[in-house]
Amino acid sequence: MARQVLRAGTSVGSHCREAYRARSNAELVSKLETALQELDETSYWLELISESNVMPTQRLAPLIQEADELTRILVASVKTIKANSQTS
Repeated sequence: MARQVLRAGTSVGSHCREAYRARSNAELVSKLETALQELDETSYWLELISESNVMPTQRLAPLIQEADELTRILVASVKTIKANSQTS
């Protein structure tokens, strides 16, 4: 499970970094939505680790909170980009 968290978690960062180099709003949204998928998978693995008592929930709580905050940021970013694309 730890390897899955590491794989999915680091993938979020790589997709966000790719998004910074997007050539269009459509590509930017695509990269950010892929990052969101990886972030959701990361959250899944963190929750699974917590629920299976592999690691104490209090140790995972900051990571779960960070994943939730990043999700909110990315969702808001995608919504804003899509809204601005429609008005342009």
